[in-house]
Amino acid sequence: MQGHLSAWLVKHGLVHRSLGFDYQGIETLQIKPEDWHSIAVILYVYGYNYLRSQCAYDVAPGGLLASVYHLTRIEYGIDQPEEVCIKVFVARRNPRIPSVFWVWKSADFQERESYDMLGISYDNHPRLKRILMPESWVGWPLRKDYIAPNFYEIQDAH
Repeated sequence: MQGHLSAWLVKHGLVHRSLGFDYQGIETLQIKPEDWHSIAVILYVYGYNYLRSQCAYDVAPGGLLASVYHLTRIEYGIDQPEEVCIKVFVARRNPRIPSVFWVWKSADFQERESYDMLGISYDNHPRLKRILMPESWVGWPLRKDYIAPNFYEIQDAH
């Protein structure tokens, strides 16, 4: 089933794939990594001026990684803002996605966290470095194939 935004993108010749609607009725679209930056700019101009959240997840062990963007179209005097969910899938071998920091500044720490935990590189991000783990940390802790290093936790002895 094609939603309002998907129909608008088709009308304007923008390549994407409709993934239907989530449990709240929010339209979900899949965008190719190479098309993501230009479509992000178009969505911003179209009125999606608020990046509610960005996250990433590992789809399956040895499979794809996904970067997810929840966008909201906020207009003065509108009680129910329009929302859309964008998913960008990349191969885990060299996961690269264009950063949308220059479109929505709130993507800064969120893209850095996705980089830190899953190893997705966001091209043209001004400060892409680890945010939660030490710079010397090896690996990407939220990948399903991640193997924790051998270390011992200090536990309270009672």
